[in-house]
Amino acid sequence: MSLTYIDIAIVIAYVVGVLALGFYLSNKASKNMESYFLGGNEMPWYYLGLSNASGMFDISGTMWSVGILFVYGLKSAWLPWLWPVWNQVFVFVYLAIWMRRSNVMTGAEWITFRFGDGRGAKLSHIIIVIFAVISVLGFIAYFFEGIGKYSTAILPWDMSFDFFGYHVSSARSYALIICGLTSLYTVKGGMHSVVATEVMQFVIMTIACIGVGIVAFTMVDGEQIAAVVPDGWNNLWFGSELDLDWSGTMFPQVNEKIASDGFDLFGLLFMMMVLKGIFASVAGPVPSYDMQRILATKTPSEAAKMGFLTICVLYLPRYFMIIGFAVLALVFMGPELNAMGDAIDFEKVLPMAINQFLPVGLKGLMLAGFLAAFMGTFAAFVNSAPAYIVNDIYKKYINPGAADAQLVRLSILSSLGLVMVGIFFGFNAGSLNTLILWLSSSLYGGYVAANVLKWIWWRFTGNGYFWGMLFGLVASTVKFIFFPEYVDIFVFPIIFVFSFVGCVIGTFLEPLPNKEAVMAFYRQTRPWGFWGPIKEAVMAEDPSFVPNQDFKRDSFNVLVGIVWQMAQVVIPIYFMLRQNTEMVIWSAVLIITSFLLKKYWWDHLKTVDEK
Repeated sequence: MSLTYIDIAIVIAYVVGVLALGFYLSNKASKNMESYFLGGNEMPWYYLGLSNASGMFDISGTMWSVGILFVYGLKSAWLPWLWPVWNQVFVFVYLAIWMRRSNVMTGAEWITFRFGDGRGAKLSHIIIVIFAVISVLGFIAYFFEGIGKYSTAILPWDMSFDFFGYHVSSARSYALIICGLTSLYTVKGGMHSVVATEVMQFVIMTIACIGVGIVAFTMVDGEQIAAVVPDGWNNLWFGSELDLDWSGTMFPQVNEKIASDGFDLFGLLFMMMVLKGIFASVAGPVPSYDMQRILATKTPSEAAKMGFLTICVLYLPRYFMIIGFAVLALVFMGPELNAMGDAIDFEKVLPMAINQFLPVGLKGLMLAGFLAAFMGTFAAFVNSAPAYIVNDIYKKYINPGAADAQLVRLSILSSLGLVMVGIFFGFNAGSLNTLILWLSSSLYGGYVAANVLKWIWWRFTGNGYFWGMLFGLVASTVKFIFFPEYVDIFVFPIIFVFSFVGCVIGTFLEPLPNKEAVMAFYRQTRPWGFWGPIKEAVMAEDPSFVPNQDFKRDSFNVLVGIVWQMAQVVIPIYFMLRQNTEMVIWSAVLIITSFLLKKYWWDHLKTVDEK
């Protein structure tokens, strides 16, 4: 990629800026564990919301989004439901409030708060710690490999060298430098540094997104797009089948991509996405940076506002950029993409488009923005996992009386240790890729059932949680090893049933061992669900206790929130395609759903902290 001195200066200025900011905030992080990992619960919710949005603005996800929009057109707006992307709606509507009421530091500590401190609770606590640490190691290796490949595509210098007979490629050299710099300000400044730099990173990324969208809008019109895409590409809605045929276009090989994805039966796929999405969303966020930001807020109501702001600021600018890159590639990059042969590498669309279409200055800003997106996500993971090692292993089981200064030092060492192990995995990604995928697939596959029941069922125990996670792990592993050809989401119901059976068996292996701990959890968290006997016991002790009766309102707000979020995804796409009628309709939907959320959700937050 050709870079001018202006572009290079912008990137260098960004790197120097984040390092300076991280070191400036280091004194605030060194007070104690709460300050290092949660910012002392003193940071404003809007800073945490912008930080959370920055953490979700990763390079790999953006490259994937550009690729699926290129292939599936407007129907690609549904595909992020695979995770599902609207789990954040469940979080801001009610789960963030429930989680923040716990007053704990990590997801593993929350398990002790929920189940007490018996044998089953300890097993559950240990399996969550393992889940969190291994997940972070896998992500560090994934980020290390990804940022190296991206850097070699956009930066012009050859950084390869030989080290004691071992050849280090440019990709790995770039990855070492960038990961090292990110780790430096992260371990030095803790949560204060992560949030402050991510807010700055989000501002840079948003400006770059708007710039890319403007460039694409001025270079491409609706007729040019319509001339290169198949019928139905610009239609959001679908039937039982995808019905998208690229045969008569410039890119007939895209049909092979659709076939390999396994998304032809789009109606069935949609039903499975909704089914999985509901359970995965009720389960709540996995114990990573997202949960950490919820626990770092000042109050439960601010935790909810933080989750809401994450969606507010993320989707409109991000999708303005995504559709911009997609249409530029469709209209102008036919020769380059077809030169790749039958298998177009969509991961190369983004850096190729940056190099070919962005002017001087905006190119440097875009590179700084994507570097910011990587560094923000990487820093969030690096800051979140050591809390599990220090707080949930060392402090809980080894040295409960450790001084704050000692715990902070150990946190810094744990961060550095995790980064080095993750980078080692990244260096050996070729041989360890299968292992990393196995760990990620198995751990996440066994997560849902147990983490739904922990919120809504009074009889559920720590023993049930452990066995449910274990059964899900086994089922996911069997699928991954013996049936890799099946699309994961179509097998989800089977894995869910296995995990659910494990939950029930584990729960009824013994009587409820810790009724007082469950009562304390219910009294403090006030969830809705199947809590009959516990609710009666709590009200017998405290007749003034008012149970949670917000299930219907929360469900309504979740449905409204999903539509509200979807509007933010499709509005910039319709705008870029010049489908003005649809854009106006969805803009009206956005206004109406915003009004409903204001009336039935935001206005009720003022009573949340009083309960």
